[in-house]
Amino acid sequence: MGGGAEHGHGAEGAHGDFRAKVWSMSGGPYCRPKHWRRNTAIAMFGVVLICIPIAMKSAELEQRPHHPVRPIPSQLWCKNFGHKMWNVARFAASSLRRPRSFSTAIPGPCIVHKRGADILHDPWFNKDTGFPLTERDRLGLRGLLPPRVISFDQQYARFMDSYRSLEKNTQGQPNSVVSLAKWRILNRLHDRNETLYYRVLIDNIKDFAPIIYTPTVGLVCQNYSGLFRRPRGMYFSAKDKGEMMSMIYNWPAQQVDMIVLTDGSRILGLGDLGVQGIGIPIGKLDMYVAAAGINPQKILPVMLDVGTNNQKLLEDRLYLGLRQPRLEGEEYLSIVDEFMEAVFTRWPKAIVQFEDFQMKWAFETLQRYRKRFCMFNDDIQGTAGVALAGLLGTVRAQGWPLSDFVNQKIVVVGAGSAGLGVLNVAVQAVSRLSGKNETAVKNQFFLLDKDVKKLKPHVLLGLSGVGGIFNEEVLKAMQESDSTKPAIFAMSNPTMNAECTAADAFKYAGENIVFASGSPFENVDLGNGKVGHVNQANNMYLFPGIGLGTLLSGARFITDEMLQAASECLASYMTDEEIQKGILYPSVNSIRHITAEVGAAVLRAAVAEGLAEGHGDLGPRELRHMSKEETVEYITRNMWFPVYNPLVHEK
Repeated sequence: MGGGAEHGHGAEGAHGDFRAKVWSMSGGPYCRPKHWRRNTAIAMFGVVLICIPIAMKSAELEQRPHHPVRPIPSQLWCKNFGHKMWNVARFAASSLRRPRSFSTAIPGPCIVHKRGADILHDPWFNKDTGFPLTERDRLGLRGLLPPRVISFDQQYARFMDSYRSLEKNTQGQPNSVVSLAKWRILNRLHDRNETLYYRVLIDNIKDFAPIIYTPTVGLVCQNYSGLFRRPRGMYFSAKDKGEMMSMIYNWPAQQVDMIVLTDGSRILGLGDLGVQGIGIPIGKLDMYVAAAGINPQKILPVMLDVGTNNQKLLEDRLYLGLRQPRLEGEEYLSIVDEFMEAVFTRWPKAIVQFEDFQMKWAFETLQRYRKRFCMFNDDIQGTAGVALAGLLGTVRAQGWPLSDFVNQKIVVVGAGSAGLGVLNVAVQAVSRLSGKNETAVKNQFFLLDKDVKKLKPHVLLGLSGVGGIFNEEVLKAMQESDSTKPAIFAMSNPTMNAECTAADAFKYAGENIVFASGSPFENVDLGNGKVGHVNQANNMYLFPGIGLGTLLSGARFITDEMLQAASECLASYMTDEEIQKGILYPSVNSIRHITAEVGAAVLRAAVAEGLAEGHGDLGPRELRHMSKEETVEYITRNMWFPVYNPLVHEK
């Protein structure tokens, strides 16, 4: 994955100069002196304090017995001025609590503590040939760049021309070769100019998400040791036991909002990839930036290297991780414990997303930490939420209200962390809708991969990681479903691990099905002008909103109710017309909008549970009084957006 580590945040180049006073406001990075807003209000209060005696004197004169004497102009001025300054004081006080909005047309300046070539080698601050001449003088860049200044739009167009040229020149080559070539060109841009990288990614998310995220990220992880050029994120290993509390301060960012953590033990459906699994956190965090607008200076991808049981990697001379078998039992848990304590000691308001842990540790760590730290497991909870949204959508596609979900028969194929996570969330949803306890509703769910014809399920849900397990026989059996519009979910990643292809699903199960997959497939031409719509049931529709909503609510924990709110928001996002066409999930092109809606739903759920502590200028009281529309606007306003900031050097 191209993505990831912090803007100027991972290694020097990958680790930028974090003494810069940077933060995001109103959808863009605005860099201002640290206490600029507070000091402005204090100055205004100073003026008010000077004027209060004048205003009080004016009020005293007003209360004296009335004389038919015309007040002198100075008295009128004092009265009006005192009234006006009191209003100014009230505004100043309220401004301390209210988010400040700035026009994105004029980005605020950013103070940096480096000059010359150091600026050019820092991908967070580097603008390549985009530095204006005045900035080149301020930063000692004269002569270090070609003389012509190239605008941001011109740089953007130049990169896209290179990318399209690559697409043209690689036509006819194997898909894996083309995908890695695309990943490399994006990764080189990420290494050089993060602002331009994220702008390109945001504007072309439909084209680039499959490159920096699934399915190409799986291929990148398999080859990561050979592809490695510069570090992104942090690496904690079994050799660091006892040192993590001090190591965490090696990361240059003073604030980290979002961490994605993996131990590399179960990367997608590819198994144990050891330290090479770092590609997953990098890619996930690129999606956090692109979809949720998390400031890339405040993200941190982390690899927890406890060894690998992959013999091929242990024998690979290029392998970058520990050459030892995986730790197990209490030894393993003590490493994870130490890491979590270190993270939340330095950044108590951070959110940690666990990613691609093998099943036994996925469930163990979720139960161990979910009530102690602000964390969630995307494979268990994120996948389950996306699947539940799709399942609720299939009920709508059948023409029934969501409450009819309690009557659906669902076969779940795959008893791993994702499969069991989906099962648990679906059971909770049915229990909530029916009013029955969870034990009573479990008889409509089946964890097996046979007897589909006998059961005639409404939904066949695959999370097995076994490519092609939904063979012709299984798919044809879905024609006997009790549903008028049966649903087939082949959710395993990457593409080669999908339980079936979209083409096979429509070919053998019939045209009147709803189909969803974890990896992207093209829509299927059914002939006669009919189209079999393919839905990508991918976690990217939920995890960015879960993270953003939790962050802006200030909640210290992520609860089942917050996750259910996210899932139900996604389920209700599509129109009835779209649902009837078999379209369950929105276009990837609208990922920022759906993330804002999901984030707002998560925030409102946190408020309803009394967990919201507020974020930045807004406290829990202000959050409680927000309408739904105001909550969405608040979420949207706090999404980071990439623009070039004027840079000012300070020693």
